[in-house]
Amino acid sequence: MRAAVLRETPGWLEIDDLVVDGPGPNEVLVRTAAASACHSDLHHMHGGLRHPLPVVMGHESAGVVEAVGAEVRDVAPGDHVVTCLSVFCGHCDHCLGGRAFRCFGDEPLRARRRPRLTRPDGSRVHQFYGLGGFAEQILVSEHGVVKVPDAVPLDRAALLGCGVMTGLGAVFNTARVTPGSSVVVIGLGGVGLAAVQGARIAGATTIVAVDRVAGKLALARKVGATATVDAGGLDAAGAVAAVHELTGGGADHSFEAVGTPATVRQSFDMIGRGGTATVIGMLNPGEEVVLTAADLISLKRFQSTAMGAGSFRVDVPRYARMYLSGQLDLDSLVSRHLALDDVNEAFHAMEAGDGARYVVTFPAG
Repeated sequence: MRAAVLRETPGWLEIDDLVVDGPGPNEVLVRTAAASACHSDLHHMHGGLRHPLPVVMGHESAGVVEAVGAEVRDVAPGDHVVTCLSVFCGHCDHCLGGRAFRCFGDEPLRARRRPRLTRPDGSRVHQFYGLGGFAEQILVSEHGVVKVPDAVPLDRAALLGCGVMTGLGAVFNTARVTPGSSVVVIGLGGVGLAAVQGARIAGATTIVAVDRVAGKLALARKVGATATVDAGGLDAAGAVAAVHELTGGGADHSFEAVGTPATVRQSFDMIGRGGTATVIGMLNPGEEVVLTAADLISLKRFQSTAMGAGSFRVDVPRYARMYLSGQLDLDSLVSRHLALDDVNEAFHAMEAGDGARYVVTFPAG
């Protein structure tokens, strides 16, 4: 099969022919239909985060089940599925407590270490977080896939596996935004735009979207923002002041979806007394965010979130139903479709700040 492989960091993806193993007892072989480019991939490609190399990148994927292992019960050949990097064990305290997104149990670690992909010469190729979505086939633990309705186009369904689930879950599960709230979202990529939609669906009445790119601000208004702040011509203090003016003294909730110390700090400054700042963006290890002693007595709350802070086996089908009912707009998030050979174009566009989600699509069969 053909796959996009990262050989060194920093570096770009190269297309290679690989051999994929058959599914073991608890594994699922998926014929990939679509895989979206996510900023987490780019973090690793730039070398800010580390993963064993060489590795097939990509994790926000959807496809059709081709074969299953002997002990798989949840999906069957022909099912449409979404993959998720928060592979869970199912028996640890986090899983049994309904917080599978926290799971670092033995099964996910074994699944990520077991070699499933090789070159024709037998040398191992890793899968990004046990998935490796930029490939014609994905061999994954059964605890890394979830079935979705056939009516959801697979290029849209792919977005649910990471970016949309993360953005919506930050609003619904982590911050628990209530009707009538004021919300500010900083950074309008796929995750930030999902957070804007989550705020709309949750009933927030003031939703301020902040970015430097005019096209993203327009897209945010389309999917639910009630006001926008173009941060391109403002310094940090100016952006904070604009949000305070629009929200009457600071938002009830802020969601940071960029992943820099500066924007994380702004997310805290943009909330009012009693507000909650939720950090979604992925910062590089070692970066620091400074809070002062005055911040600690400001009655503000500061928290982080990961993978939507829920159970993807529950949340992804729920979000798929929201799409089918018209509550959730996935169509507007797809900026462009690409062939596998053009996958690096998605990341160049991401670096330039263009568009929301670029989706690699694969020929059927």
